[in-house]
Amino acid sequence: MSGAADDRPSGSFLPGAQADGAALPEDPALLGPEADAEEVARKILLDQLTGQARSRAELATKLARKNVPEAVAERLLTRFEEVGLIDDTAFARAWVESRQPGKGLARRALAQELRRKGVDDNVARETLDEIEPGAEEAAARVLVRRRLRSLRQVDRSVATRRLTAMLARKGYGGDVVWRVVREELDTAFASEESAGDEQGENWTP
Repeated sequence: MSGAADDRPSGSFLPGAQADGAALPEDPALLGPEADAEEVARKILLDQLTGQARSRAELATKLARKNVPEAVAERLLTRFEEVGLIDDTAFARAWVESRQPGKGLARRALAQELRRKGVDDNVARETLDEIEPGAEEAAARVLVRRRLRSLRQVDRSVATRRLTAMLARKGYGGDVVWRVVREELDTAFASEESAGDEQGENWTP
């Protein structure tokens, strides 16, 4: 009997190597605290990215709160960027596409939200520049028309005050606010009058 006989089952392999000779990741438990922290950080990042995109800054904050060493966090965040799992430009574009028509937010409000998310100002500016001309005003008009339904029994001055305040909170500039509110109220009053339903200062849009 040869002392060099190998009684391992066919297809088995030594720890750290695949059957085809390619190296497997080493066991983090054998590599000390830093490797263990990297495994924890990787799991946190994957969990955070499941189902929705997040900015690099958001993920960095999450790792810091979980006490992941800064060097480990930076290394993994950069690696995730390199493979496209973290992409602040794509994140900003998706955020704007959901918040601009969905919530009716103007560029100024969107810029503030992206800044809070940690998106670089230049990235945010380039993304906001992609908004189609006229889309912001169209969104403002949708907001005003929607709100008019709850202002059926107030006079025009009260309606104007409430509508302009709403648009200002959404980040619209004064020129858009006053033009949209005035024109939409004019249309509402004209519609009421053409229906022969004048009610003094009260109106029905």
